[in-house]
Parts: sequence; C-alpha cells; structure tokens
Amino acid sequence: MAAESAAFTPLTLPVLPLDDEVVLPGMVVPLDLSDAEVRAAVEAAQAAARSEPGKPRVLLVPRIDGTHAATGVLGTVEQVGRLADGDPGALIRGRGRVRIGAGTTGPGAALWVEGTRVDETVPEPLPGQVTELVKEYKALATAWLRKRGAWQVVDRVQAIDDVSALADNSGYSPFLTTEQKVELLETTDPVARLKLATQQLRDHLAEQDVAETIAKDVQEGVDKQQREFLLRRQLEAVRKELREINGEQDGEESDDYRARVEAADLPEKVREAALKEVDKLERSSDQSPEGSWIRTWLDTVLEMPWSERTEDAYDIQGAQAVLDAEHAGLEDVKERITEYLAVRKRRGDRGLGVVGGRRGGAVLALVGPPGVGKTSLGESVAHAMGRKFVRVALGGVRDEAEIRGHRRTYVGALPGRIVRAIKEAGSMNPVVLLDEIDKVGSDFRGDPAAALLEVLDPAQNHTFRDHYLEVELDLSDVVFLATANVLEAIPEALLDRMELVRLDGYTEDEKVVIARDHLLPRQLERAGLDADEVTVDEGALRKLAGEYTREAGVRTLERSIARLLRKVAAQHELGERELPFTVTEGDLRALIGRPHHVPESAQDPAERRTAVPGVATGLAVTGAGGDVLYVEASLADPETGAAGLTLTGQLGDVMKESAQIALSFLRSRGAELELPVGDLKDRGAHIHFPAGAVPKDGPSAGVTMTTALASLLSGRLVRTDVAMTGEVSLTGRVLPIGGVKQKLLAAHRAGVTTVIIPKRNEPDLDDVPAEVLDKLDVHAVTDVRQVLELALAPATNGAEREVPVAA
Repeated sequence: MAAESAAFTPLTLPVLPLDDEVVLPGMVVPLDLSDAEVRAAVEAAQAAARSEPGKPRVLLVPRIDGTHAATGVLGTVEQVGRLADGDPGALIRGRGRVRIGAGTTGPGAALWVEGTRVDETVPEPLPGQVTELVKEYKALATAWLRKRGAWQVVDRVQAIDDVSALADNSGYSPFLTTEQKVELLETTDPVARLKLATQQLRDHLAEQDVAETIAKDVQEGVDKQQREFLLRRQLEAVRKELREINGEQDGEESDDYRARVEAADLPEKVREAALKEVDKLERSSDQSPEGSWIRTWLDTVLEMPWSERTEDAYDIQGAQAVLDAEHAGLEDVKERITEYLAVRKRRGDRGLGVVGGRRGGAVLALVGPPGVGKTSLGESVAHAMGRKFVRVALGGVRDEAEIRGHRRTYVGALPGRIVRAIKEAGSMNPVVLLDEIDKVGSDFRGDPAAALLEVLDPAQNHTFRDHYLEVELDLSDVVFLATANVLEAIPEALLDRMELVRLDGYTEDEKVVIARDHLLPRQLERAGLDADEVTVDEGALRKLAGEYTREAGVRTLERSIARLLRKVAAQHELGERELPFTVTEGDLRALIGRPHHVPESAQDPAERRTAVPGVATGLAVTGAGGDVLYVEASLADPETGAAGLTLTGQLGDVMKESAQIALSFLRSRGAELELPVGDLKDRGAHIHFPAGAVPKDGPSAGVTMTTALASLLSGRLVRTDVAMTGEVSLTGRVLPIGGVKQKLLAAHRAGVTTVIIPKRNEPDLDDVPAEVLDKLDVHAVTDVRQVLELALAPATNGAEREVPVAA
C-alpha cells in the first residue's frame, strides 16, 4: 500500500479555491479568470514561475460552505487565453494530491500555503484482487459510457492501467455529488479509492436501471392509452358513417344519456339525481370503472315506468264476474277486492285520487293451507282490476339486499326485488304477489322481513328508497298480495301492516265445482283428450274429493284427475277401451285403485278406532289445514308400580300441560262424574297421540284427552260420529281456541256428523260455509260435563266394559 514519502520536498503554492467543485489528479479543466480569486492565484503562480523552471503551479482546493478541504490537488497552468465564450480563462491540469499545511507568504494577492505531496504509487505486480477490481471498474464504466454513446472515452478508459489514475478518472462522472468527489480526493490509498469509485458507479447504474424500468412502464401505459384513444375515435367515426348510411340521426345515439334523461318523463327529484350522474359520467374517462357503474344506474332509472299507470277497470260487476269465473269459493277475498274497487271509483269521482302524497293502494295477507289458490288468486285480482301482474317469490330469501337492493359501491350491484318487479310490470300500479312471505329467513346478511316493513306500510311506502336507486319510489298505488301458509311464522310487526284474509280450505261441494269447471278441462288438454271423448260424472268427482284425497286445497285432487285421464288415454291407445267414455263412481277402483281415506263412520263397527274405551276423536289445525287426530288412553297394571302420567306422540310443552290438567281435573272432580278415580291414584295413566313422527302442540286437545280418560275409567265408548276441540281448565271449564272453520271443514271431510266446540267460539260459526253447517250437528259447550254427556255412549246393558290395561 502507498504511504506518505519523505522523498517529496515541501511545496509553497498559491491557493486556487473551487466553490462546490472538485478537481482530481489527471483531470484537465478550464477555469474562468474573471473570478478575482482564480485570477489572483494564476497571476501569483506566473510570477513565481519566472524565477523557477517549469510551468506555473497552483493548489486546487475544494471549498464547501466557506470551508477549505484538508487535501488539495497540485495543478499546472497549461495555457492562458480565451474560453469558448470569449472570456479570459486558464487551462489547468491536475498533477497529484497535496496535503495542506500552514499558511505562508508569497508574491501577489493570492493566499499561499505550504504543502506536502502524497505518495500514490502501487507496488508491482498488482495482487489478484486488485486486478479483478480494475476489470470490474472498467466493465462498469464501459457499460455506463456506452449508454451515453461516448465510444471514444471508452477506449481511453480501457487504456488506463494505473490504479490511482483509474480511480481518479471517475472525477469526470457528472452523477457524482461534490461530497462524493471530496471523499474520493481525501482517500489517499489508490486501491481503497478504486473500491469507492467502483461502488459509486455500481450504485448509479442500479438507480439508472430502476429509473429506466419505470420510464419504460410509464411510456408503455401512455402508448396504450394513446392507441386506445385513437381506436375509439376511429370506432366513433365508423359508427357515424354507418348511421349516415342507414339514415339515422346523430341525436339517436344510445350513449347520449343527457338527451335521454332530458327527454324522459321523470319526477323532478329523479331528474336532478340523474343529471348529476350524467355530469359525473361526462367528467370521468372511458377507462374508469365508475363510468360503467353510472351507465348501468342510468339505464335502470330510465327503464323504470315513473309515469306509467294502468287505468283501473271500475266495472264492479264485471270484476266480480271475473273473480267468480276464475275461482270458486273464497268469498272473503272477492268481497275485499270488490270493496277496494268500489272505494277507488268513488275517490276518483270526487277528486281524491292522491291525498297527502299517498294513493289508494292495498296490502292484503292471504293466509291458508297449500293448494287453496292463493297464488293463482293474485293473477285473477289483476285481471279483474285491469292491472299488470308480477310475482315475487320470497321463499328461502335470507338477504336483506334482495328486498332493498345493494349499494352501488359493490361489484355486480342490483336493485331489490321490489324495484325489479315494478320495472318488469312496466307500470307504477301493478298487482304484486309476494309469494310465501312466511318462508323468509334471516342470517348474518340481515332480515328481509324487516326490510319489508317499509314496503308494506301504506303510511310510508310512498317514499320507499331502494339502496341501489337512492331516489324515492312511490309504492302507494301498488296492490300487494302476500301469501303464507303459517300465520305464526310472519313477524308481528309485519303482520300488523297487512290486512289479514284467511283462506281455510274448500268444502266438498266447492271441490266438485272446481274440479268440474277448472281442473278437469285443464287436465283433459294436457292428456290430449277432448271434452266429448272423456267425461267424469259428478259422483266420481265427489268420491275423488272425499275418499281419494283429504286436503284443504285441490292439488292432490288435480293429480288424481290427471292420473285418471292418463289411465283412460293409455287404455285407448292399447285398444282396451273405446272412446267416448264416461267415468262413473264405480269405475274409479278399476282405474286408479282403492280409496285412501275411507271415513271412520264407514268402517266396520268392530274395526273403528273408537271401538274400545279410552279413544276419542279430536280436531287440530296444521300448516296444511284442518285435520282429525285420535287420542288414546290406557291404565298401567297396579302390580307394575308405574304411577304418574306417561305421554307419547312427540308432544309440545303446551299439550303436555293440557294432559296434566285433564288428569288433575278427573282426580279432583271424578267422583262427581261417578268415575272410579281411585284407579288414577294407584295406576299410571298413559296418553298417546298416533302419528308419532309429527310434532303436535297447542291447548285445543284438552277436552279430547279428558274425554279419553273419562271413557277409559267409565268403560263407555266414545261415539264414532263425534269430534271435539277446546281447552280445558282445572275447574272443568271449556275455553275458546282458534281455527274453528278449518277444524269443522276437516270434520266434514272425515265424515264426522257431530262436533263439540267451546261456547265462546260460537260466533266463529258465521265463517263456516252453510253447506257444511247443514251437515254437522255443532254443540257449543261451557263445561266438561256437557262434553262427556254428548261424547260418551251409554254403557251396554248398564254394565261397564273392562278397562284396557297397558302392557
């Protein structure tokens, strides 16, 4: 390594300061003599050179922020003359490093200092690491110079073999800062200086590569945008030419949203909101995703029928005739629609069409078992009123956004089902059927039933806001018909906003009329038969409705008719039957098999369920309408020691409590009824409800369980033709229950002739069809004693039957 040598004699040199500039040994630089300090140093060097041989010498010292560096460069004045711009200047060559000592005196106005030369020689031969360092520096310098196109300089750099000169050559690099050049100047060891210069050059090339990559990416993006812009302009020009060829006007372009909004018949607030979105669309670029969202929103708003309304058919008698022709029975709904039309007509005649921003819509809830025609009734209502009809299926909907729509910030956002229904109907006053509203669920995505509260509230749905549209939508003129099977599944707040209309099922006579007028013609067409080829007489239809099906609606009845007609059609094609053919009651068994629901009263007396004591017939209401259920009771053998009450049949808590109440009543009051209540204290009672796979709950089986236990204790049979319903209290009172109409219809379908109901349910008989009441002997009671007198048959020959014992 080089070290400072004593062979160098001290030098006395004038100082030529360089502000924010560094000159390294080997560099040749022009300096402007118009600067006073530079001119003073050169003149002093020239004066000293007159008495000494050789060229004038100066000390080039960097000066940063007024402070001189500790190391300078010995420079010789090669030439004094004019610079390229005509100013006086001097050409100075750097010769070697000088360590600056103390100041001294000398001729001229310059500052003179003493200095010592620095030995920068490297011993020969060069170590292998230094040789590799030289190669690396030359390779990096060559790569950088080639990028700048400086081919002549490349050759000069490659010709330098001295380590110190090679390191000082980096002083020409324009990318080095003054601080970096000063660091190179003050590094006296040539090898260390070359390492420093190599690292500086390597860092600069890395930064340059990153900058070039960024610039390339930016340029590619700019080129792509320019190319896309050019192609879009060419596409617009092609479209314009095509419109001119086809004779279209420029104003008919579908993308001109501002013209479309101004031409559309929109409410004032909707127009303002749409024009704001048009302004945003015009300011956004074609590549912006927000532009596509705005266009989709504008298309939705423009497709909405803001000012479209159908005129209601105010022919009240005609509407009544349409409803009667398309649906048999269902008098409650028909009367409600007729009343609605009559009131609408009178309001229109008196100029009361809109009051307080609200119109005269309606919200009805049609609740009843499956198959009674709730869904098809909605279309008939729209037909009778002369309105558009649209159905919204709510079964299984669990997302609140399905009702109120998604926010526009989401990808793939859509308006809610209510808005889509209005758009599909094409009018602002359609009949909207909300099908299966009791099947709506809720989870982490919200509660759709809660979102329906505003939709179905006549007091606030004239300002309904969908999350997607975010403008007010007037739903006050819409007739909403909501259908449900189970009333209890509808939230109380939602049910309070709707007018409840119950459809409790059809009587047998109504089923026959429906089958004759509606189901049979439809199934004849589907079976490829004409009405004059196959006829079904009324007796066969009645037997199909009464013994082959047992339901509140008519779906199973229609399937039975379809099966019957398919059988006839198949037999005709096989050559087994000639057409025309009339299906009578006697032909049913041969065509579709035996009946599935034979009434209990038609069974052999010994085979009836009530042929033994302890079995009573009760009435219940399920999601499929009314039904008949049997309650069985038995007493355990006293030797088994099984005391208490055992209940089976998958019973709910309320029904279990009713059984406890019935048992407690008989224990406390059984002596008054002349029943052997001692058996209840010593022997365990078992009450069973058949169809154990079906959950059962409710208080209305209280009298049925009491009657079954009383029959068991007395040994008297329960009459086969008697069915009962009612809640029982500890004092023996019969309390009111619900679903009287459905229960009486079920009793009528089951062939029961005598029905016992609570006295306080007597007003509910007004809802039961007259033809059903004519065939039933209905007894309204207040006390269990009356129930037992009516339901229990007299003891045979005055002797009691043997009490059944549980195994």
